[in-house]
Amino acid sequence: MNAWAVGLAAGQLEGAPIRFAAEMARIVDDGPNMLVLPIVTRGPVENMNALLNLRGVDMAIVNSDALDEYKAQAPDIQKRVVYILNLFPSELHIFVRPEIQTLQDLAGKKVNFNTLGTAAAYTGPLIFSRLGIEVEKTFIPHQIALEQMRQGEMAAVVFITSKPVDAFVRGHWDTGFKFLPVAYGGKFEDYYLPSSLEPSDYPNLIKQGEHISTIAVPTVLLSYKWPANSNRYDRVDRFVDYLFSRIEKLQAPGFDPKWKSINLAATVPGIERSPSAQAWLDRQTRAKPVSQ
Repeated sequence: MNAWAVGLAAGQLEGAPIRFAAEMARIVDDGPNMLVLPIVTRGPVENMNALLNLRGVDMAIVNSDALDEYKAQAPDIQKRVVYILNLFPSELHIFVRPEIQTLQDLAGKKVNFNTLGTAAAYTGPLIFSRLGIEVEKTFIPHQIALEQMRQGEMAAVVFITSKPVDAFVRGHWDTGFKFLPVAYGGKFEDYYLPSSLEPSDYPNLIKQGEHISTIAVPTVLLSYKWPANSNRYDRVDRFVDYLFSRIEKLQAPGFDPKWKSINLAATVPGIERSPSAQAWLDRQTRAKPVSQ
């Protein structure tokens, strides 16, 4: 039972990474031959700590902009981790009360960034800093902050996760509660991507024909750089082979639609690709018939 088990640090229950981890675990499961254990953690930023230091963790889902911080804390990080897959973007959601009309209106007001260790708690303040907007930052569970918003005690909440977010899909919000747009530009070109929130994502909050510009943080699946031919290396190697070979299953109905946009060959700047992933891609290239 232990021979082919791998631990995957995924994040909090309400986040998208744990859902992706659970779906990967489903399709690679092979009884005694492959078992993935998705691990609920304090959040994707803390997942790097788990990958570097926590026993039983072989892989982790991490937001790309957190890598810069860890390069400062662990200068040899490129020698300790490798990337398996560029997974999916986590969209920035800035949800505000009716009286807030622009990002500048939030200056000096209470804005919640979820609990410490989450993607929002790390990336949210960084984004506001880049925008040059000083807010009164709070770090409490979003469920509490959303209730405080209804009562007028909180001006905004910042979510950074894969859309759609259940709190906005299922929750009932009075007229005027809305998402603010964030324009993509030079301030965000290093780690971020342009994105948008659409009526299909949040039909109760975004009217047909509207388009809310925002930015997204790429999310990557990392592995610890185990020595070649070691027991842990062999486990991750088998996981990669199973995952890449069965990726079509994740792109079928019943799984998150974002799997359809996954590119197995997509790169992650500044980090070495997993030797197992590179070997799998090389095999596919060699196996392609030569065009006549």
